[in-house]
Amino acid sequence: MSEVAGRRVPALPPIPAVLVAVVSVQGGAALAKGLFPVLGAVGAAGLRLVLASVMLLAFFRPPLLRYTRSQWAAVVPYGVALGVMNLTYYLAIARIPLGLAVTLEFVGPFVLAVVGSRKALDFVWVLFAATGIVLITPWTANPGGLDPLGVVLALTAGACWALYILAGGRLSRRVPEGQGVAAGMVVAMLTVLPFMLSEGHLERMTPGLFAAGVGVALLSSALPYTLEMMALGQLSSRTFGILMSLEPGVATVVGWLFLREQLTPLQWLAVGLVSVASAGATLTAKRPPPPVEA
Repeated sequence: MSEVAGRRVPALPPIPAVLVAVVSVQGGAALAKGLFPVLGAVGAAGLRLVLASVMLLAFFRPPLLRYTRSQWAAVVPYGVALGVMNLTYYLAIARIPLGLAVTLEFVGPFVLAVVGSRKALDFVWVLFAATGIVLITPWTANPGGLDPLGVVLALTAGACWALYILAGGRLSRRVPEGQGVAAGMVVAMLTVLPFMLSEGHLERMTPGLFAAGVGVALLSSALPYTLEMMALGQLSSRTFGILMSLEPGVATVVGWLFLREQLTPLQWLAVGLVSVASAGATLTAKRPPPPVEA
């Protein structure tokens, strides 16, 4: 057994735990994409955050009413970044394939890992990542190509991911990990709630859609966050970051298997380049910051 924020949960070796978390997140995204035709991307994002908030509050029971001003000053930026990241990511995968959206989103934590570096090898990783982005970016108005707005939304989600990592570091110094995630999820839900109420097509909700939303919240938030917290207590941030670099590839395979999303050979190459760049930057960084899930 392993203890997470005062709760005892079944133990799982750290590397399998991270791998299960990676697959779980992408499986949840694929399931969420199936809700888009009815609820829209905004409705699916809001439903995920509402249900994930309930799950995490029930599990970690953060004492929200007893938080100090300093603690809320750490929780709020974390939660806002989380909410905007989820919203823009879901809007992105409504327009472009799952694997490419995750690849573009990874640019945020990658830039955070190499910013300010003067190592020659880090410039190689930057070149790899930049080449991958160039291969993905729709440079011409090709009707069969990627939606430019989808690309911008995925990059915006990546920028929010970087802010989320920075805010998460501050939050972890003020609030116990599990409780901080739960409190941040509440703020994320409140951030997205106005958009959900205005554009989420909640009048179309059915018991089946609600059950699917529970699955999305479990796969995309509650399960991976718990597994990652277990793993981070046993893995170095370097190893954790390298394992997380598998996400673009896993997302691409999940999109291909479950959503029938086909990528061109150049797009597959782009996914590989960004994944290698992320793993390389993590491996050679002096103090690599581990990416945190969406």
